[in-house]
Amino acid sequence: MDTTSQTGTADAVVDGYLRADFPWYSLDEAWTGNRWLAPVGTSPDGTVDYGSIGHGDEPARSYGKQDPAAESRRYAVVVTVARRPGRRLGDGTGILDATSVSSAAWLAGSGLLAATELGPMAREMRQNWLDQQSTLAWDLADDLDGPGWSSLTLPVNGTPQPFRYRESEYGWVLAGDAPGVHLGAYGRGVSAYALGFSTVTDLGGYTG
Repeated sequence: MDTTSQTGTADAVVDGYLRADFPWYSLDEAWTGNRWLAPVGTSPDGTVDYGSIGHGDEPARSYGKQDPAAESRRYAVVVTVARRPGRRLGDGTGILDATSVSSAAWLAGSGLLAATELGPMAREMRQNWLDQQSTLAWDLADDLDGPGWSSLTLPVNGTPQPFRYRESEYGWVLAGDAPGVHLGAYGRGVSAYALGFSTVTDLGGYTG
């Protein structure tokens, strides 16, 4: 096993979080289980715009074969999205839309889809399913006041904050605001109603 390569990859993931100009959020100290970092998302100019901090079991991606343990996986993933106004790229090649709570809802929804186990399925068929479900997830994210969502209040740094919440056969998704950022989350096997969020002050307890 090439542990040097694995260490380098983990260091690169952590470096992405350290380069961000906004605070990161995760589940608060009530969560005592495993924590892990997914690679950050960047804009074309390299600016870090969002990232996902996972808790519990890392979602499997064993596409094309049945995983008997899939149904028993428990996880909650917190998506932090920087508050960005609409802006022009520094090289003049395009304009980026402003971020919003809908951005966090879309990223959380698409994250849940990517983590969903479907059993044996041809790659093309799975991609078609993902495309269809992703379109639906975006439509839902763009209508947070619509009937597809309900209200849920959860603590952020100990202060109650309103979120929009929905459940599906694949898991749950929520989205709202937090100080300095837009916040999304998704999960399966973990009750969203019992969660609380807090600012990350030390990345030392996370694995990339």
